[in-house]
Amino acid sequence: MAKTGKRLAKSYDNFDRDSFYEVDQAVTIAKENATAKFDESIEIAMNLGVDPRHADQMVRGVVALPHGTGKSVRVAVFARDAKAEEATAAGADVVGAEDLMTEVQNGRMDFDRVIATPDMMAVVGRLGKVLGPRGLMPNPKLGTVTADVKGAVEAAKAGQVEFRVEKAGIVHAGIGKASFSAEQLIDNARAFLDAIQKAKPTGAKGTYIKKVSVSSTQGPGVKIETSNLGTPA
Repeated sequence: MAKTGKRLAKSYDNFDRDSFYEVDQAVTIAKENATAKFDESIEIAMNLGVDPRHADQMVRGVVALPHGTGKSVRVAVFARDAKAEEATAAGADVVGAEDLMTEVQNGRMDFDRVIATPDMMAVVGRLGKVLGPRGLMPNPKLGTVTADVKGAVEAAKAGQVEFRVEKAGIVHAGIGKASFSAEQLIDNARAFLDAIQKAKPTGAKGTYIKKVSVSSTQGPGVKIETSNLGTPA
């Protein structure tokens, strides 16, 4: 059995691990327990009552967090000519067409988001086996296949978060840094929870949101009371 470190053990004394807290309380507790020597990320994890192996139970989407994530997002854009120039001007870190495809095939993966113009999907499609498993494949439903390159790049840079449920029904995301104010983290947490509620698939049966917890990178998980989450705004 893994031994609990002194710092983590001390944090357990600050709250009741078996209790369920309102969103505001849970986020505040997680922030207060982020006592590592670096600026820890604050993360939220949810256990959903879905089986993503079925298409009508897939939960996937994007959400713009009001206060961003606190992380620097590297964006790659597949575009040509004027759209390539637009992407560069908007702050994209990597821009290209067939040349970028070749770089990716050769192992270049130093980016966190991939955006493509519609005319580039024939090229990007060849990278499905590389980008797909990493959750980087551009998708029109997520706004990452678009002619509005400027808007997509700016949204990604501003803290737009993609989410996708995993095999066990788990979906998680970073909602900020411990250095954020409690109010900023709470706003971000509520925005993420709202997005998950709105993304409820038609095939979901029974309890949709089963469990929710929030934690810092090296801190303990704090359980959130799900019965009071309400319906999406």
